[in-house]
Amino acid sequence: MAPLWCVIPAAGRGTRVGGDCPKQYLPLAGRALILHTLERLAAHPRIAGLMVSLAADDGHWPGIDNLGGKMVLTTIGGGERADSVLAGLRALPTEVAQQDFVLVHDAARPCIRAADVERLVDHASAGDGGLLGAPLRDTLKRADESQRSISTEPREQRWRAFTPQMFRRGQLVAALEAATRAGVVVSDEAMAMERAGYAPRLVEGAEDNIKVTTAADFALAEFLLTRTARCG
Repeated sequence: MAPLWCVIPAAGRGTRVGGDCPKQYLPLAGRALILHTLERLAAHPRIAGLMVSLAADDGHWPGIDNLGGKMVLTTIGGGERADSVLAGLRALPTEVAQQDFVLVHDAARPCIRAADVERLVDHASAGDGGLLGAPLRDTLKRADESQRSISTEPREQRWRAFTPQMFRRGQLVAALEAATRAGVVVSDEAMAMERAGYAPRLVEGAEDNIKVTTAADFALAEFLLTRTARCG
């Protein structure tokens, strides 16, 4: 398979972290969180280039246009994740054909392993595309409005969804556009593809591919960065 472009939606503010600076630009091990993510992606031989979707008023973007010999392009994203992913897909270079697979990865997942990207590409390219994830292993509870446990839910056939997610450019654009027209806010690309009738392949990845969401996650991510660099 030809090298893949990767879209990174980075127009959000990450309000659960707090503060005025968007989460993706907060320091992690001495550098902005998003730089760790982009460098991990650029270092992978399967990835041809990066397309980053930024907020229109982003004053923090460092202006990089190359990482590890890979082109880094930017475009203006939107208010929802799907808007930013769509903008990134539409702004990809013309040589990325509609039938070509494209990756989408969270800016706040800096610990992605090269081996997991490789596994996703190998397993998901044979069908409708797919996504990294992990089977749910914890006991799952349903809570009431007072946060009291009222039942135990089945965990069989339940997965946690990660990124990257990988789909054909044209099919993903059409699926995201259809969700937008229907007024459905999709939480990830796989949800849009499921609505369009596809069955994305779930590919098990390392559970340390965490999404940095709260302030406490930064210390864990800093620890994991060193570990995942050794493990691939």
